[in-house]
Amino acid sequence: MNELTLGDVKVEVEFKNIKNVHLSVYPPKGRVRIAAPLHMSLDTIRIYAISKLGWIKKQQTKLKSAERESSRDYISKESHYYLGKRYLMRVVIQDSSPRVEIKHNCLELTVRPKTSTRKRKEILDDWYRNSLKELIPTIVKRYEKLMKVQVEEFAIRKMKTKWGTCNIEAKRIWLNLELAKKPASCIEYIVVHEMVHLLERRHNDRFTAYMDKFLPNWRLIKQDLNRLPVGHVEWGY
Repeated sequence: MNELTLGDVKVEVEFKNIKNVHLSVYPPKGRVRIAAPLHMSLDTIRIYAISKLGWIKKQQTKLKSAERESSRDYISKESHYYLGKRYLMRVVIQDSSPRVEIKHNCLELTVRPKTSTRKRKEILDDWYRNSLKELIPTIVKRYEKLMKVQVEEFAIRKMKTKWGTCNIEAKRIWLNLELAKKPASCIEYIVVHEMVHLLERRHNDRFTAYMDKFLPNWRLIKQDLNRLPVGHVEWGY
């Protein structure tokens, strides 16, 4: 692993068999990492990093000041979020199949006796994942017609630095599991964002024009998403 020093910013550099440079700023303290193609020189990477220094510092500031959810123990009377709404957890100990249900203002988690905190988290994460899998196809189908594109596959995964990614060649979209906690409008925004990459790879003027066309209020939604508390370990862009 190589390292560059740009004033008070240290940048880890890893050379990989990839086509493009990837710059990431990781929580919780803003560690900076660049993945670069094997053929690229350190001097070229340094120039690239200097050009992105303002963005890097902005992301580091955002990370350090971001409101974060506290760690969870998955016990009764603990706060949990689903589609932007806050629920109090109610844990039911019962010798039956584990399940999660919304009941009025409570998120009811039914678990067997002696179920560990880790297992409780897995049960809730599975429920979040299945909820997104039910919600997202409707959004994808609607925008496929508007954009005249085809999403071949989407999947939900835990992601530390992004809300979503798009593999343009495979026409595959990956979405952050944490989105299940955010308002439906924020989920729609991220899905549209990734689908627009099927029309334009880069975040350039053409990309912005497509966003304006398909989701005119996307800037306001993005601001709302950035203001919401982020996960205990995850962070989005």
